[in-house]
Parts: sequence; structure tokens; C-alpha cells
Amino acid sequence: MMIQSAGATPRIDATASVACTAVLSGDVEVGPRCRIGHGVVLVAEGGPVRIGADCVVMDTAVIRGVPGQTMRLGERVLVGPRACLVGCTVEDDVFLATGATVFNGAHIGRGSEVRINGLVHLRTQLAPGSMVPIGWVAVGTPALIRPTSEHDAIWDVQKTLDFPGYVFKVERPAPGESMMPALMPRYAAALQRLHAGDHAVEA
Repeated sequence: MMIQSAGATPRIDATASVACTAVLSGDVEVGPRCRIGHGVVLVAEGGPVRIGADCVVMDTAVIRGVPGQTMRLGERVLVGPRACLVGCTVEDDVFLATGATVFNGAHIGRGSEVRINGLVHLRTQLAPGSMVPIGWVAVGTPALIRPTSEHDAIWDVQKTLDFPGYVFKVERPAPGESMMPALMPRYAAALQRLHAGDHAVEA
């Protein structure tokens, strides 16, 4: 399904192939000879999505552009099933396995691998040729790559990256308090405004 959103319509190179159950919404570009699988969602929510040549985005992956950040895949990138990429940059020749997650502002260097269920945190830079093992977390610049069992070491870096401020422009609440009551009405309203005029268009 092709959706015009915020006045922009997805653009697909004539040599690319998009499954009939994929959803492309807004300012999305799919490059030459790409394959976009079933159930994939490519959505520009305030920031464009750019997919380079010869990429494969496998079934049920989600790739989102966000305000202030172009979501960019280089060339010859494989995005595995159930992967989730948000407002990040992925250079050429990268392998993102099943369930990989890459957050806002991250940068994946050329020829890197993020293996099954690996996570690259916001504002993290992976050097070219890096590898995040199965289920591990990469965080910071230079990236600290650790298993989830080393939560304290990960958190020491993660907290300095300021997820609430960087992604939602809110201050981190005091311990034991939740940012959700203040954040969610505002965030839901912003998304409603962004998508208010969305409508399907012919592929």
C-alpha cells in the first residue's frame, strides 16, 4: 500500500520490487533493484526514508524516518525480518539480522554486522567492519559492545545519551517517576496532526 502523507508520496525505482502487503508512507525513496518484503513498513514520520540500490528489506521489518533525521540505508544492505530502524544512518554493505534494532541518530559503519536481536542504541557510532553479537548491545561513541547481562556498564554510557531529551525533548524524570503522563498526550496529538491528511494512492 502506498500512502501520501504530509504532502509526499513514496517513490520506487522501476527496477525495485515491493510486496503487495508492504506499506510505504510519505517521503520514502526505494532505490534500484531493491526488494521490499511482505509486511514491511517504511514510514516517513517527520523525516525522510532513503533506501539505496540493491538492498533487501525482509518481511515485517519496520523502518521509520523521524523529525530532524533522515533514515538512510546505503547500498547492498540486508535488513532481516522483524528488524526495527529509526532515524539512523546505515552505510554500504551492512548486514542487520533478524530482530536487529537501531535507534535514533545511530550510525552503522560500512561492512558492519548486527546479528540476531542485536541492538545499537541512539547516537551510537559503529566503526566500519564492526560486529554486534547475537543479543548484545552497542552504545556510545566509540561503541561499547556488551551482553545485556552487563546492564550497569551499558547504563553508564546510555544515560549520558539522554534518550528522553534526544528523542522526545523532555527531561528525564526523577527516579520512580514516569515521563509518560506528560509525554504521551502531546506525542499522540503530534502524530495525529502529522497523519491527518494521509490517504492511499495508486502504486
